Order: sequence, then structure tokens, then C-alpha cells
Amino acid sequence: QVRLVESGGGLVQAGGSLRLSCAASGSIFSINAMGWYRQAPGKQRELVATITRGGSTMYADSVKGRFTISRDNAKNTVYLQMNSLKPEDTAVYYCNAGVWARPSSGYSDYWGQGTQVTVSS
Repeated sequence: QVRLVESGGGLVQAGGSLRLSCAASGSIFSINAMGWYRQAPGKQRELVATITRGGSTMYADSVKGRFTISRDNAKNTVYLQMNSLKPEDTAVYYCNAGVWARPSSGYSDYWGQGTQVTVSS
């Protein structure tokens, strides 16, 4: 089956940077939109950024100007470059991808396992 593997989370001081990566593997025919979500303790999961097959991006207001989402279709990978990190960015970050799977080309959303990002003040 399709699997998303995340990396790049960790502990960073306020004002610092991290780059998250999420690589999709398995029975993939094509990947549609990809995105990043996050969930802080006691809060609902929220959308951070998305990127379409055509490269159109969308960002939550809270991260505009600080985060950049990108993708490498040859590697089936989505990235989230996070700059000027703030303590309120602390959350578990999840990647998401809409995937047409081989051989039937059935479409499903897949999620990564989540990676912790902690920003200290």
C-alpha cells in the first residue's frame, strides 16, 4: 500500500528554521494535491499549506510569509520549509497526499505518521 514517510521535525529556538520532508512510496500511479497539517495539544488539526499538481499553493494566514511548500514529483516528495518559527508553531505536523493507486487507479487520501515540531521561546 501507499506509505508516506516524514522527516525533519525536531526542537528549534524561536526565529529558527526547519525543513520537513514527506516521501510517498508504494503502489502509486499519480499524486494529486499534497499538503501539510498540524495539531497542537488540545486543538483541532488545522491546514497549514497545500500544493496542487500544477504548483498552485495555499497557506494558512498564520504561516504566510514564513513557510513555503514545494514538491518534487520525481521523488514523490513534498517539503515544508519553515522559517522564522514561533512558539505557537509547536505542533505535530502531518503530511497528506491524494493518490491514484496502481493498478486500479483508485483514489484515496493518505497521511503520514506525524512528526513533532517544538519551538522554544
